[in-house]
Amino acid sequence: MRVVVALGGNALLQRGQPLTAENQRANARVACESLAPVALEHELVLAHGNGPQVGLLALQGAAYKDVEVYPLDVLDAQTEGLIGYILEQELGNALPAEKHIATLLTMIEVDRNDPAFENPTKPIGPMYAKEEADALAAQKGWTFKPDADGFRRVVPSPLPKRIFGIPAIQALLERGWIVICSGGGGIPTRYTDEPAVPGRRLEGVEAVIDKDLASALLAADLKADALVIATDVDAVYADWDTPDQQPIRHTTPAELSASQFAEGSMGPKVRAACTFVEQTGGTAAIGSSKDIEALLNGDAGTTVALAATPTT
Repeated sequence: MRVVVALGGNALLQRGQPLTAENQRANARVACESLAPVALEHELVLAHGNGPQVGLLALQGAAYKDVEVYPLDVLDAQTEGLIGYILEQELGNALPAEKHIATLLTMIEVDRNDPAFENPTKPIGPMYAKEEADALAAQKGWTFKPDADGFRRVVPSPLPKRIFGIPAIQALLERGWIVICSGGGGIPTRYTDEPAVPGRRLEGVEAVIDKDLASALLAADLKADALVIATDVDAVYADWDTPDQQPIRHTTPAELSASQFAEGSMGPKVRAACTFVEQTGGTAAIGSSKDIEALLNGDAGTTVALAATPTT
């Protein structure tokens, strides 16, 4: 079975933890121990988040005044290498030596006319006071929105349109390799001109592609049998954060789409799971990164399929 697992940011950093290399490696080790049984039984493709890591690189870059802070597409590429290295090493330590792993930098095309470019919503980087935010907006053309007691820069979050490198990923899978790719939603890119115009060039974009939506596209393009979205909660909950909350164990895209979920957390995960199931007829699961094998087997988390399995 071909499986795509999308690791949430908690796979490298628990809520409230300092973003140290030691913390990231310790958390990655736990996630990779959960991934190892899946890698031994199935073809495995691994995607991951990168929000805290990009934020840290942006802060470090801002502290060095001689050079402008690197653009987001370059920071995305840096974090794909950083996180890929940690995951590749820790997963390799949990598997037999003959099980090979490759980390691929993954560019993903977005539509230059995506409405998201007219309404930036994805917060990145540090908090600023209003005066500093206003100055940076005037100097760099950045967009800021209120966040808690200050202002944060927001960037567009366009939909993923096309993943570059699918043939390379397929070739590695067919040879028995584990592939780590599409980190942080991939490196956002777009063409400078329309495809029919000679001389068009691919360029990076100051944007953030949602990691779960990119993983759903990746799984569909690879004709995966299952998509596992691993996060820091054990399942999708109905009536979340109320006295009546209860986990949803087995459901369909239609049933899930009838409910509302927070856009900043569970909403994109639910949307990604439903999209993959509707487009491919495969199975999706959402739950804890500590329970990946159980999620894949339908024994934990929330399983999404065209026909929900009755609860016994």
